Amino acid sequence: MSDFDFQKIKEKIIAKSKELKIDKIGFTTAEPFNESEKILLDYRNKGYSSGFEEKDIKKRIYPQLSLPEAQSIIAIAMAYPAKEPSLEQKDVSGRGEFCRASWGMDYHRVLKEKLSAIDQFIKELVPGTENLIMVDTGALSDRAVAARAGLGWIGKNGSLISPEFGSFVYLGELLTTLPLPADKPLERECGNCSSCFKVCPLGAILPEGKIIDCRKCLAFQTLNKGQLTNTVKEKIGENKYIYGCDLCQLVCPHNNKVTNNWHDEFKSDYELIKPDLKGFLKLSNREFKEKYGQMAGSWRGKKVLERNAIFILGKHRDEEAIPLLKEILFSDPRPDIRSAAAWSIGNFQRDDTERILKEALKNEKDAEVKKEINNQILKAAKFS
Repeated sequence: MSDFDFQKIKEKIIAKSKELKIDKIGFTTAEPFNESEKILLDYRNKGYSSGFEEKDIKKRIYPQLSLPEAQSIIAIAMAYPAKEPSLEQKDVSGRGEFCRASWGMDYHRVLKEKLSAIDQFIKELVPGTENLIMVDTGALSDRAVAARAGLGWIGKNGSLISPEFGSFVYLGELLTTLPLPADKPLERECGNCSSCFKVCPLGAILPEGKIIDCRKCLAFQTLNKGQLTNTVKEKIGENKYIYGCDLCQLVCPHNNKVTNNWHDEFKSDYELIKPDLKGFLKLSNREFKEKYGQMAGSWRGKKVLERNAIFILGKHRDEEAIPLLKEILFSDPRPDIRSAAAWSIGNFQRDDTERILKEALKNEKDAEVKKEINNQILKAAKFS
């Protein structure tokens, strides 16, 4: 392998990335991410983790635990839409929203296809090379890799911020046994800006910055299948996200002038990204898969998204939704969905709210749903 000019190989890989319409590419070593170890341990010990990360912290620090002979890491970024001007003029009443990272085709699939093409290209250049692709669910932190490879810097909200594309970028990497020349990290910070701290609905962005308490992150809570507090239900309903959350990115000054809407794979239809919630709740499982199956936002399944849609309808007191919410409360076979409907109906300060809830209570068998109905009856009594 010493016969190869690795600077020239790097240049060829960069040229290939442009051919593949990858927006940004960077290179770093496969040295351990020692600076992350204390942060990750502290993160786990304080209970900030989402539960979706690699459990073995050593694997998150040492690339060679994933690819034993790894010498370099190639990081890529693809920009996704920050704005769709044609969609901003639409009436959003009665609608929810998927966060921008889930618009269009599932980015895991898109980035893996791009990295697979680079993988094949490298193996043609240098036969015998071993590579390993990671996108989002790999052992390493995509953001830590991207930052060290010079794609951007980690903002106070924990997102990687690219000078060209803001924080609206998908990230992935390819570990390789090739000793490719490394790029330098960007030396930039957020300065005194605190916009993301102020806008975060549940206070997930910690004062020291770059650390997120996932238990308080609205994006995480929209995926949380466990019991939610009333505060979380309120915030999901108030902010209208049925999947994810963009608030800390939307207020970031580095995102003010970016649009990033040039990749056809990530463009989406208005009815998909801001669905009519009453129609959404009527979808069968088959219809949901046909309509939303290619989106990243579908991976958690329909039920948790339905629950969030119900919270939104209740928080915004959509009167036209009352018949549907009653139907769900009285006849849906899933206890957590009936419970969400009880909470939602309890938000309507109507003369018949208490009567509807008491009627539902008569035939309810599930203890948790009964508890929610009783809580809402007590609340409704204050307004009757």
